[in-house]
Amino acid sequence: MEFKNLAEIIDFAIEKEKEAAEFYTSISKKEHFSGKIEMLKEFAAQERKHQKLLEDLKAGKAGSQLKDYKFKWITDIKRSNFADEVAFHPGMSYTELLMLAMKREEKALKLYNEMLASAQTDEQKKVFKVLCQEEAKHKLSLETLYDDHMAEQGD
Repeated sequence: MEFKNLAEIIDFAIEKEKEAAEFYTSISKKEHFSGKIEMLKEFAAQERKHQKLLEDLKAGKAGSQLKDYKFKWITDIKRSNFADEVAFHPGMSYTELLMLAMKREEKALKLYNEMLASAQTDEQKKVFKVLCQEEAKHKLSLETLYDDHMAEQGD
């Protein structure tokens, strides 16, 4: 993917985060159980947080957020890497919802890693490193929830 400047990169990433937030919000409206609805709303809120960071960056308000961002190693337990793609359907199980979200985070992480690899400036690289880190955190969190749930089920 070719971008002419950092603004185009940020615009692209904002659209991806908006799309993810809208997806989780829309499917939360199709669920009947409060626990699943709340989980999906939380996923949407996390994506909106990324969107806000990117919008602040674009507006010149996130410079210190990026400058002070602390990177740390995020373990990838790769649970979603070995799972099949799951399509949303109303009433899907908790396990399926976690799998759906894990696969989405896996794809987002892959996309941002690809964009990081093709970034040309230090500023572009920093933006994508932050996004990679954030997506990796979400992926790990979801995979951990999944593992814990499966262990409770005796798997």
